[in-house]
Amino acid sequence: MARKPNEKLPTDAKDLEGITKAAILLLTVEPPAAAEILKNLKPEMVEEVTRELASLGRVPDGLRNSVINEFYNASLASQYKNEGGLEYAKILLQQSLDPKLAERVLSQIQTQVQKTPFAFLQKAESENLLTFIQDEHPQTIALIVCHMPHHKAAEILGGLPIAKQIEVIKRVANMEQTNPEVIKEVERGLESRLSSMLVQSMEKAGGIPTVAEILNLADRSTEKSIMEGLEAEDPDLVEQIRRLMFVFEDVKLVDDKGIQSLLKELDNDDLTLALKTASDELKEKIFRNMSERAAAMIKENMQFMGPVKVSDVEAAQQRIVDIVRRLEDAGEIIISGRGGGAEELVV
Repeated sequence: MARKPNEKLPTDAKDLEGITKAAILLLTVEPPAAAEILKNLKPEMVEEVTRELASLGRVPDGLRNSVINEFYNASLASQYKNEGGLEYAKILLQQSLDPKLAERVLSQIQTQVQKTPFAFLQKAESENLLTFIQDEHPQTIALIVCHMPHHKAAEILGGLPIAKQIEVIKRVANMEQTNPEVIKEVERGLESRLSSMLVQSMEKAGGIPTVAEILNLADRSTEKSIMEGLEAEDPDLVEQIRRLMFVFEDVKLVDDKGIQSLLKELDNDDLTLALKTASDELKEKIFRNMSERAAAMIKENMQFMGPVKVSDVEAAQQRIVDIVRRLEDAGEIIISGRGGGAEELVV
C-alpha cells in the first residue's frame, strides 16, 4: 500500500514501496547526480519520486543502508546479466549440464577467465579514485596501479605529491609476482572501506529543502516539467519549493543587464526595505546598475529608515524574488549557475 505523505517510515526496507526506495536513493547522492538521474526518468515517474522525496523525514541509518544494499545487489545481478562472469557462467552450467560435467567445464574455464584484481575500482573516475586511495600506503597504491590500464595509472600518479610519486614508482619497479592471497586481502580491505564510505556518507533527511536543492541544479526544462506536474496536484507544495529554490541574496547571480531590467519593475520602497539586510556584495551590484542619483537616494532612505520589522524586510525581499522568477520565466533575465543556463545562451 502506498505511503501517506509524512507517514513514519517502516524499519524494514521490505515494507517500502519502490517509489519510496527510489526517493531514499536520491537522498544518498549529491544534488547534481540526483538532478541527472531525474532527467532520465519518465515525467510521471519524476513527479512521483519528487513528491515522495519532499514528504520524507529523517531516514534511519539502518533503513537507508538496507535500501542501498538492495540496490547494490540488484545492480550486481544486472551486471552479471549484461557482462557475464564466472558466477553467472556457473549458474548457466549447473542448470544446463550434469553437475559433474558442469564442475569439470567450470574448472577448465576458470583458469582462462579470472576476475581482474581491483575490478571494483576500474570504472571509477580517476579524480574520485585518487581521493579514495591517496592516503593509502605507497605499497598499496603501487599494487593498485600495477593492475590498471597504463593511462589511468599515469593519471593517478600525476595526482599524488611528488614524494609519494617517487615512493610508489620505486615499489612498482621492484615489485615481483605478488601472492594472489595478498592481493585478495588488500582488495577486501579496500572494498570494505569504500562500502563504509558510501554508507556513512553525510546523513541527510528528505523534505522540501532537498527537493529545492536538486531542482536548482536541474536543467530548466526538467525543473519546469516537474513543477508544472506537481502544481496540478499540490500548488501549496510547489510554492514552498519555489520559495526555497531562489532566495533574495541570489539576486547577485543575475547579470548586470538583468539587474537593470529588474530595477525597472521594482518599487523603491520595497528595494530600500529589502536591501536593509542584504550583503555588501548584493548592495554594490544593485547600486552599480543604478544612476548615481538613484543610488544616493536609496542609500539615504536606508540610512534614515530606522528600525524595521524582520518580517517586513522578508516580505519585501519575497516580492522582489517573485518578480525575478517571473522575469526569468519570460526569458528576460538570466540567473548564472542555474542548470542548463549556459547551454541556452547564444552569443
